[in-house]
Amino acid sequence: MAAAQVAAVRGFRYLPVGDVTELPMDKLLERIESASDMAEAAALLGTAGLPKLTVSEALNEYWTLSRDKTLGMTENQLRVWKNPRKKAVNNFIQVCGDKALDEVTRDDMLDFRSWWLDRIETEGLTPNSGNKDFTHLSQLLKSVNTLKRLGLDLGPILSELAFKEGEKRSRPPFSTSWITSKILAPNALSGLNSQARCIVLAMVNTGARPSELATLDSSTIDLAGSVPSLTVSSDRRRLKTGSSKRTIPLLGVSLEALKECPNGFPRYFDNPGLSGTINSYFSENGLKETDQHTLYSFRHSFEDRMLAAGIDERVRRDLMGHSLGGRQRYGKGAELKLAADLLDPVAL
Repeated sequence: MAAAQVAAVRGFRYLPVGDVTELPMDKLLERIESASDMAEAAALLGTAGLPKLTVSEALNEYWTLSRDKTLGMTENQLRVWKNPRKKAVNNFIQVCGDKALDEVTRDDMLDFRSWWLDRIETEGLTPNSGNKDFTHLSQLLKSVNTLKRLGLDLGPILSELAFKEGEKRSRPPFSTSWITSKILAPNALSGLNSQARCIVLAMVNTGARPSELATLDSSTIDLAGSVPSLTVSSDRRRLKTGSSKRTIPLLGVSLEALKECPNGFPRYFDNPGLSGTINSYFSENGLKETDQHTLYSFRHSFEDRMLAAGIDERVRRDLMGHSLGGRQRYGKGAELKLAADLLDPVAL
């Protein structure tokens, strides 16, 4: 039986011998008196040592230890959350080997950094690509170290590894003229399947994220109310942030799209491929205003049109699902009818 289990059976938490020697005398004597043989004494006094945990084994432990981070996630959200952490661990093992955690050194991390620097220089990757690996690997090692009570000093090993990042590139918005003349032109979207086409049109006048629209169903689409609307909720999928929960009026082409798909978009609920399908179609059919434009550009365009119309910042943030920038959120915000009236002049 492992030392930690032996200690637990006797009602104690396993501690390394250095920590045991710092216990008050009565606590130390309690451990000594509880041992019935040499094996138990080694477990209770911390001389047995804990079994070594490799980096790959730590990743498997991390899935269980970090359950609080994934509560409410759908199967696809969980897959998306796990994949970059798996990638970071696999990359580290490729460079440094599957070492036991207590054998990972500062030199290992610097070797890993050098490997990433070579890739950034030769493969045209961004510094952020490497920084994501360092972030995920550091979080993994620190969490397992803390929650498994390994007592490792990881600070000096994991510090100051990040690359300096350049200016972040922002997705450009589609111009209103491009949307009306190209994307909303007759038959421009006819080659898309009906659900993907309706998601594009729904984004135009709501600015909702593609993942938010893919989660809609008949319970979150209200076409019968005095103000037709959609509601982004956490009932079926964990939201990006708490402020993402909101109700958005439906106007113009977005209202017509939801009338065509009143039960939402089951084809894309918790399934990858929506953005890829639409972005590929736009590229193949000359619907991208520039090479930098993507499906997400509709969200930026919606916000720009609200700004140009002089819509209050609080209303804009509420409709976009943005936080209030650190300010306390007071009141309910704009009523649905007021929001619809404000949006009507900018709806396409």
